Amino acid sequence: MSSATPPKYDVFLSFRGIDTRANFVSFLYKELERRGIRTFKDDKELQDGQRISPELQRAIEESRFAIVVVSAHYAASPWCLDELVKIMDYVNNGSITVMPIFYGVDPFHVRRQIGDAVEQFKKHEAREKDPEKVLSWRKALEGLANISGQCSSKWNNDSKLVDATVDTISEKLMIFTRLSNGGKIVGIERHMKKLNRLVDLNSKKPVRVIGIWASGGNGRSALAKHVYQTWRQHFETHCYLGNVKRVFKDRHLAHLHDEFLENTEGAYLTSKRSFNRQKVLLVADDVDKVEQLDALAEDFTGFGRGSLVVITTQDRQLLISYGIKVVYEVEDLRCEKLCDLLRRTFAFKKRDIVAAIESASRAKDFVTDCFGCLSSRCAGYEKL
Repeated sequence: MSSATPPKYDVFLSFRGIDTRANFVSFLYKELERRGIRTFKDDKELQDGQRISPELQRAIEESRFAIVVVSAHYAASPWCLDELVKIMDYVNNGSITVMPIFYGVDPFHVRRQIGDAVEQFKKHEAREKDPEKVLSWRKALEGLANISGQCSSKWNNDSKLVDATVDTISEKLMIFTRLSNGGKIVGIERHMKKLNRLVDLNSKKPVRVIGIWASGGNGRSALAKHVYQTWRQHFETHCYLGNVKRVFKDRHLAHLHDEFLENTEGAYLTSKRSFNRQKVLLVADDVDKVEQLDALAEDFTGFGRGSLVVITTQDRQLLISYGIKVVYEVEDLRCEKLCDLLRRTFAFKKRDIVAAIESASRAKDFVTDCFGCLSSRCAGYEKL
């Protein structure tokens, strides 16, 4: 994957379908997608003798992370092993990060290729004409097992393993985004400080609603995701609804309710339809119609005390007409455009420009505001 080309996927899932497709991987994929993590999961099961397609190889190359679920029959599949060789090639050249999950297998057995792997590799050696290929499979499997990962035997149930895995990916993606895509979110911590001054996360008040307005999409959505990831730990139940405008275009608004129920998670959530005793965080990004707010209100008006609803939109009038009094206004002028302009004009390196901007913004907010890096103001003064 070229460092200049943004990855198409956040995660590539490698797994053996007969072991985990209908259970663990299904739950893992659903949670990754629910959290807005772009995930490639191939739903085709190749037959013996077939090899992975160029499209599949390209999906590996265009991913930031690979989650490899090693199960009982993973090493029995030439297809899975071919995938793994490609993944480990990219790991070794530093273009992808791999996270192994040892599902129902002992990592020591995988590393030493003992137990079930003995018979599996005997069959590979008997069928495969090229011994070097089998050797590459062995090296890839050994290399993967030498990397620290999750082991299902250490968890009471799959749901906890799924949560831990996705939490880890989310944290790594957040760090990666800050480092590699800083142009879009330079100064985001400054915005979080301002938002934290607006909102009391420990409040016991009835449901509160705040708005985040931005004229453009990228900075607003980046801030919305960051708000959700940062604040959700303070709530018993939480839900992120991304890209509401696009997802619900030409669809019945009842689908919005269904989507909310589908995407809600929480440690104390016992019923998807009972939230009156739950402290809930709902972040809905890119809302563009009052009808969408009305549909969401059918759910959030029943939330328990201390709950918070965050609505982001490009339409400031929408928030005003709905009566949302506390609005955080963000002017979404991307820093990467400024960096490109300065680099072309003065032959600066982007990292030097970003570092200079960040340093200047710490000294004086005026510099950042002049550059248009998510400059902002707050409408509404009382802390919610």
